[in-house]
Amino acid sequence: MKVAVYDTYVTRKDGGLMHFDILVPDSLRDEQAIHSFGKTYLSRKDQDGQPLTTSECRFCHIEEASEEIVQDIQQQGFSIIEMQGCN
Repeated sequence: MKVAVYDTYVTRKDGGLMHFDILVPDSLRDEQAIHSFGKTYLSRKDQDGQPLTTSECRFCHIEEASEEIVQDIQQQGFSIIEMQGCN
């Protein structure tokens, strides 16, 4: 499965920076849906209410998904790769 990768930077409630990628099927182009996935992730990290718009979340590239990412997408519609400041 090919996935679109959205490079995302969000300021944490404590002022730190979270950097993560949102991965979705490459056919999905609905930015509101992609931002919604990011907000769901932020809520899971107790960062709900933080801004997540096209300023924070931008299309980066398309790549082939690993089996783990495919499973995430099949279960919840998206996958997240945590890069920095997410824990």
